[in-house]
Amino acid sequence: MIELRNVIKKYRNDAGEYAALKGIDMYLEKGEYLAIFGKSGSGKSTLINMITGIDRPTSGQVYVAGKAVHTLSESQAAVWRGRNIGIVFQFFQLLPTLTVAENVMLPMDFCNVNPKGERRERAMQLLELVDMAGHANKLPTAISGGERQRVAIARALANSPPLIVADEPTGNLDSKVAESIYALFDGLVACGKTLVVVSHDQNIARRAFRVATIADGRIVDWQ
Repeated sequence: MIELRNVIKKYRNDAGEYAALKGIDMYLEKGEYLAIFGKSGSGKSTLINMITGIDRPTSGQVYVAGKAVHTLSESQAAVWRGRNIGIVFQFFQLLPTLTVAENVMLPMDFCNVNPKGERRERAMQLLELVDMAGHANKLPTAISGGERQRVAIARALANSPPLIVADEPTGNLDSKVAESIYALFDGLVACGKTLVVVSHDQNIARRAFRVATIADGRIVDWQ
C-alpha cells in the first residue's frame, strides 16, 4: 500500500536550507495499522505530507496504492488524494457554515463520487457508523470536540478510500473520548482499511500492527 524509497525533503528559510526528512525508507502492506511517534519537529507531519501527496520530496520516490505520487502535479494529486486517501486532521477542519451531513458529503461533491441523489444517504450511513446521525443537521459549532472528530472520520470515509491517514487525531480530546476514537480506528482496520496514525499517545502502540519512531528526520525504530 505504501512504499517510500530514500525520501529526502529539504526546505529553505531565513537561516538557510535544512532537511526535514533524511532518507526515509518505508514499506507497508494493505490492511496494516501503522503508528508513527516522534517529538515535535522530528519530521512526522512532513512524512505524512509525502504519503498524502500534499507535498513532494526533494528526492526519492513515494508510491501509494501503486501510484507514483511524487510524479503528480498539484491538481493531479488533489484528485488522486480525494479518491484514495481519507485524512483526519488534529483540528477537524470542518467547514463551519455547512451542516454535519454537508461536511461529510463534501468529498463526494469534490470528486463526483456517487450520484448526487445518493450522497445524502451515503453521508447518513457514515454518520450512523460513527454514532453521529442524530446530529446530521447541526453546524459543527453546535457539537463537542469529540463529536467533531467523529464527523471528520466519517468525512474521511466518504469516498471509500483504501488508506486512512490521521495526524494527531486525539491531541485535543480527553482520554475517554480519545479511547472511543481509537476504537473506531480498530473497526476500520478490521474492515480492511490501511491506517496510518501520527500520535503522541503511547496507548495507540498496543493497538497498531507496526510502530515507527522518527527523530531528526530519520526513522530510528521500526517494529
